[in-house]
Amino acid sequence: MKTMSQLNPMTWGEFKSTLEQNPDLHLQFQYEEGKFVDSSYHITEIKQAPIVSVDCGGIMNSWTEIIVQLWEPSVKEVDRSMKVSKALKIVNLVEKTLPLDPDATVKIEFGNSKFDTRQMYPGEFAADGETFTVNLVPDFTQCKALTRNQSCGTSSAEGSCCAPAPVKQELELVASEAVCCEPGSGCC
Repeated sequence: MKTMSQLNPMTWGEFKSTLEQNPDLHLQFQYEEGKFVDSSYHITEIKQAPIVSVDCGGIMNSWTEIIVQLWEPSVKEVDRSMKVSKALKIVNLVEKTLPLDPDATVKIEFGNSKFDTRQMYPGEFAADGETFTVNLVPDFTQCKALTRNQSCGTSSAEGSCCAPAPVKQELELVASEAVCCEPGSGCC
């Protein structure tokens, strides 16, 4: 199965297609090694977010993200577990009103009392017995200027915000024996 890399996050179309191949399995999300979203979670909303940004080099960038938000109820529903087919019914309901861009980057948004809410990428998928697990990997920050040879909009890497800081030379104050800037001396 496809796994996400930092340079090529999974698209919504790829994610949805992977789910469609496993409709009868129980859908589970692992947000940290050995830590899973409680099986009584709900998909509370699916957001389509067009992003327009200007990076540190003054270059405009744009892309779209599909964000699937998961929520754990405060009272756990012991006998509740979402099958992939139920998740796909929610997706289909959303897509009747909001056509989702199949080329958009997909993220899963989740948090609970022990894990700060954040957006994560679907990483590896694992089908095991009756369970289909989506292993989530953290989102990451990047400097787009690095992909442009650290130009940051300048003509040399030395002008880059991401280049190593130039070595600063210390100035030495040299005292002069002649006193200048005395009242009436005309130097000021």
